[in-house]
Amino acid sequence: MMRRIDLRGAEPTDRTGSVDYRGAVPRADFDVEAAIPAVHAICEAVRTRGVEAILEMSREYDGVEQTDVRVPAEALARALEELDPAVRAGLEESIRRLRATCTHELERDAVTDLGPGARVTHRKVPVGRVGLYVPGGLAPLVSSVLMNVVPAQVAGVGSIALSSTPQKEFGGLPHPTILAACALLGVDEVYAVGGAQAIAMFAYGVGPCRRVDLVTGPGSIWVVTAKRLLKGQVGIDSEAGPTEIAILADDTADPAYVAADLVSQAEHDPLAGAVLVTPSTDLVEAVEAELERQVLAAKHADRIRTALAGQQSGFVLVDDLEQGLAVVDAYAAEHLEVHTADAAGWAARVRNAGAIFVGPHAPVSLGDYCAGSNHVLPTGGCACHSSGLSVRAFTKSVHVVDYSRDALAEVADHVVTLAEAEDLPGHGAAVRVRFGDR
Repeated sequence: MMRRIDLRGAEPTDRTGSVDYRGAVPRADFDVEAAIPAVHAICEAVRTRGVEAILEMSREYDGVEQTDVRVPAEALARALEELDPAVRAGLEESIRRLRATCTHELERDAVTDLGPGARVTHRKVPVGRVGLYVPGGLAPLVSSVLMNVVPAQVAGVGSIALSSTPQKEFGGLPHPTILAACALLGVDEVYAVGGAQAIAMFAYGVGPCRRVDLVTGPGSIWVVTAKRLLKGQVGIDSEAGPTEIAILADDTADPAYVAADLVSQAEHDPLAGAVLVTPSTDLVEAVEAELERQVLAAKHADRIRTALAGQQSGFVLVDDLEQGLAVVDAYAAEHLEVHTADAAGWAARVRNAGAIFVGPHAPVSLGDYCAGSNHVLPTGGCACHSSGLSVRAFTKSVHVVDYSRDALAEVADHVVTLAEAEDLPGHGAAVRVRFGDR
């Protein structure tokens, strides 16, 4: 079902004596550049024709007839009223845990006194208005409502709008569980708009939706491409591609746990990546047997098989855990599980991962719902330079410079000298004028 990639005894591939492990573990084809022409047309239609264009796209892409894109308040209230009590309890616990971790992430202003009368304050300011996108394609990702909304609320964002795909079976509204989660969190500005057109609606301010400052949330290639095209017009969190899991394991790992965790991510999407990195051929064979058994019993067996058999998935055999660590660091997975002896020790040495799950009792699905961590994470190797969604994504920094006359005088000569070194004499003059040199 999953191919094997044997990196044991791998020879250096460049002049520095390094091995290109990142290139050795391929990912799914996710060609944003190829989607740009079609997505550009969608965004331009929304910009120039507004809600009329969105309604046409909902009819064409989602098969729904709409007269308005905003979800009525009564629909939100009804969804919460009809929500299964057990689902509500799960959402409330997830919200409680996530809000606790977000509150601890909240950064305070940092004040630096550089001398008498010379102060710089690093002030943290929440973004004014955000647009949150929640996918509604193969699965109604109600957990993504929480993962977007809670950190925005904790950051102090004053205006929050959320959009999700209209569903034909629910009368052109988003999935009722998504609406219920919005109501539970007090988000009353909700739109039934999906795909690239939702991102364009947020970026340009269309119909009842005022323009936002920042767009966050995962989505399809159409959503990712729209984010790339509209970045600059609006802030974005990241360009998230198909979900992925990597597992670093040795022969102490439980094959049933490893297989179940690979399956859990493969059921997201046929393009989902599932990678096991291990020095143990015995573990690979045991996991293969478990996958055959578990996939056969899975609800989404076809989707899972497609993902596991794809080029983005595989068993990676390494000489030892040191080489395995180098491989997973180069791969920079969205989710990394560590199933080894001294799992905490190995996890502490990982530099590149969206989130790290330590030991046999911290599966990725825990992080998807109730760990208290955020599951909107960098994909496609971007974890080597980017972080997952957090309170910080919804704040920005402003330096406040407060100097007295004496404090300015102390550095005036340095400012003038450096301004002249850059051939910007006006900069120096702006200092000299304050001391009578007119």
